[in-house]
Amino acid sequence: MKPIRSCFTPAIAGLLIAASVLPQPGFAQTSAPTTTRAAAADRGVTLEMIMADPDWIALPPENPYWGDDNGTVYYQQKRKGEDIRDLYRLDLQTRAARKVDNAQLGATDAAGGEWSLDRKWKVYSREGDIFLQDTTTGTRRQITRTAERETDPHFMAGDQRVSFRRGDNFFVYDIASGLISQPADIRLEEDPNQDKDDAGYIAEEEMRLIQVLRERKRKEDAMRAETEAEVKADPTRSVLPWYLGKDFKIQRGFLSPAGDWLALITTPASADDGPSTIMPNYVTRSGNVETREVRPKVGTGKPIPYKVVLLDLKNRKRYDLENDGLPGIDDDVMKAVRQANEKWRKEQDKKDGKDKKDEKKDEKKGDDKPAARPVEIMNLAWSRDGRNLAVMMEAQDFKDRWVATVDFDKHKLVPRHRYSDEAWINWEMNDFGWLPDNETLYILSEESGYSHIYLVSNKDGRKRALTSGKYEVSQPRPDQRGRYVYYIANVDNPGIFEVWRAEVATGKTEQLTKLGGLVDSYSLSPDEKQLLVLQSASLRRNEIFVTENRPGAEARRLTETMSPEFLAQDWTAPEIVKVPSSHVKEPIYSKLYTPKDYDPKRAEAYPAVVFIHGAGYTQNSHLGWPYYFREQLFHTLLNQHGYVVLDMDYRASAGYGRDWRTAIYRQMGHPEVEDLQDGVAWLAKNRHVDPRRVGSYGGSYGGFLVFMSMFREPDLFATGAALRPVTDWAHYDHSYTGRILNTPDVDPEAYQRSSPIEFAPGLKNPVLICHGMVDDNVFFQDTVRLVQHLIELEKPNFETAIYPVEAHGFTEPSSWLDEYRRIFRQFETYLKQP
Repeated sequence: MKPIRSCFTPAIAGLLIAASVLPQPGFAQTSAPTTTRAAAADRGVTLEMIMADPDWIALPPENPYWGDDNGTVYYQQKRKGEDIRDLYRLDLQTRAARKVDNAQLGATDAAGGEWSLDRKWKVYSREGDIFLQDTTTGTRRQITRTAERETDPHFMAGDQRVSFRRGDNFFVYDIASGLISQPADIRLEEDPNQDKDDAGYIAEEEMRLIQVLRERKRKEDAMRAETEAEVKADPTRSVLPWYLGKDFKIQRGFLSPAGDWLALITTPASADDGPSTIMPNYVTRSGNVETREVRPKVGTGKPIPYKVVLLDLKNRKRYDLENDGLPGIDDDVMKAVRQANEKWRKEQDKKDGKDKKDEKKDEKKGDDKPAARPVEIMNLAWSRDGRNLAVMMEAQDFKDRWVATVDFDKHKLVPRHRYSDEAWINWEMNDFGWLPDNETLYILSEESGYSHIYLVSNKDGRKRALTSGKYEVSQPRPDQRGRYVYYIANVDNPGIFEVWRAEVATGKTEQLTKLGGLVDSYSLSPDEKQLLVLQSASLRRNEIFVTENRPGAEARRLTETMSPEFLAQDWTAPEIVKVPSSHVKEPIYSKLYTPKDYDPKRAEAYPAVVFIHGAGYTQNSHLGWPYYFREQLFHTLLNQHGYVVLDMDYRASAGYGRDWRTAIYRQMGHPEVEDLQDGVAWLAKNRHVDPRRVGSYGGSYGGFLVFMSMFREPDLFATGAALRPVTDWAHYDHSYTGRILNTPDVDPEAYQRSSPIEFAPGLKNPVLICHGMVDDNVFFQDTVRLVQHLIELEKPNFETAIYPVEAHGFTEPSSWLDEYRRIFRQFETYLKQP
């Protein structure tokens, strides 16, 4: 490989010049040290405070879990100023927490793991080794201590053995004898003893003519047959290898709890995700420009044929499960899209002045049915008794998802559930598994328009909804006896998430927490009498709560980690408002931040800022601690400087059902901009805002929408700041963009309709562009290409700031501070003058 020579194009040079703009007067050039931040509290909120290392806000508990005695709770906590996490043990009676010393870690109750049905034993993995604990005595037995990683420990049927995984192979530990055995020796290579069918004439001639070769082969075959007979007859011998061939790659493996079957999710070793993108890094320890390969772009790879391979370990037979029996697997779900694009191409040709000959040459028929739809195997799940296996699959066009079970007699898939969506299958709501009865599947599905739990019988295929209504369900988990399924849901308010449970027999639902914010996670105590909850509020990071496992029980807060410095500030608590939509019946739930001295009757109307959250499909207008917490704190500063701030869960946001989520299918940046227009109109009507002095800012998907609004509706925002923005969806990744816009070769109309770079000529008002140069999510190339396009369009009203050491999510406080100084200056410059 030839060394890469550093050089700057005019566009890159322009970026570097723009990044050298001096900081706004009045702001310190470095983040305030902790010793001075308390004094700064008396002066009100500052950018230095907001953009400093967030350790000053709180060191919240992370990854809490129950101790095995039902009376203790463990959690991790970040060490201030470091990336290190320490483990703490909290006693429920005294509420005293103490750090677990390193020497005690091996003898401490572990997170996760699995319990035997009689609750006597617990098996778990810790730091790549397997442990077995007798919960009646508290004694622990270390099963492995190796340099390799052993993971995925499970009790096998009968709870007398434990299985675990090392690489592509599985091992079984017998609790009584301590013996570790290997039920299958998986080798991704060709069988060295198998004759090749395509040996060719020369090889066949050699064996026909040379007697010594024939005799040697006879002896080798006899020796191999004798070895196989000895292994089968002698239970003390290790198993014979399974040679799957060198053309396979194992994605995941699942040993049955009965130990008689091994199910493998495989893909071809030659699977092609598409060409990687080369990303340069200009600031390195070596002082040289270094490059690395990052993700391919959407639609550049080839469909990957996933397959479930079943190995019958008892009879040494292999079965490859085919998916041709799945309902709708042969449907031409893209026909309408192809036809729409055929029509669109003809219209484009007319605009471009192509003659009929060229038009006929380039024409693609919209009714040509493609090849059979490939699927991705998403996950497998064995019933606890090992008799049933469920498989979840998704079409690689993202428009169908199936759950099937395996008929072990006929070695085929039996479809049990199909969920289809003409837009795309939600990538988050795909939980499924078995109830303790070993016969009933629970499945999350959006088929009603909202994510809910469905129960499907493996005996007769009958399906029934366990939950229903206009709310979202996530994290379903059955209890030990299968009486209830627990879950998180926003039943009473889209922005409030609580823990609920549904009774399996009757479908009766009960609310278990009433904390009023955002439940991040929950877990039942080992005896299932208590509930451990990690929950946050708008101005409070996650804290741990515990409550009895019954409706109406009062939750006790176990941790308090918000710093006095943070609590001393008069932060603006967001108000949730319902902005009426002019395009759909449902309102647009939004956060509103209003200045403390707001006066609806003052002579001069207020300037305003609209924050646009990123990720597209996320939810920000909830009553928990937001992912965009720096932005929330920044809104208090904007309030202090006289701005009204609105943060909208525009269409595409999560938490409001399938229709809200998929409104952007094939038209990203169109419904959302309509919602932003409604937001500005609402501010003008209800919060005394001057619609001519409204600005916007947002990152990632939010930066994309800043561009789409300023390019397509030039008078909507007086100025904007686009951070790490997507400018051309053809350059984003496949799993995200391929769902919403299909692929560029199939649906170029959707990409042209949805990419800001196509609408850049519409830019009228000043915009600030900020981007990290080592962003491996939204490539820095997105900004570079747009800047060059704006230069060629002779647009004078854009500025660019680059951040050479930052990826998509900034990590350095100095970068955060620099970026938000520029955003604040942008608003002060263009929004304060009537």
